[in-house]
Amino acid sequence: MDDWVIVEVARSQPEAELLCSVLRGAGIECLPRLTNSGAGAGDGLGIVGAHDIMVSPHDAQDAREILHDPDEPQRTTAA
Repeated sequence: MDDWVIVEVARSQPEAELLCSVLRGAGIECLPRLTNSGAGAGDGLGIVGAHDIMVSPHDAQDAREILHDPDEPQRTTAA
């Protein structure tokens, strides 16, 4: 899994698990991983902080298309 690529960054572990669930439902193996910047955000709690959504390079383009489907409403972030 050292050669896997990041296709999205989730704001928390629950969001990461949800995104991976979507990808797994499409037949794409996925791994949520706490980012370096997310580590320590929750003072030892892995559910807080940013998580990378990682897939194999072979599945990266399909995963990006699934996660960024133009027919789906886009997520908005508070300013």
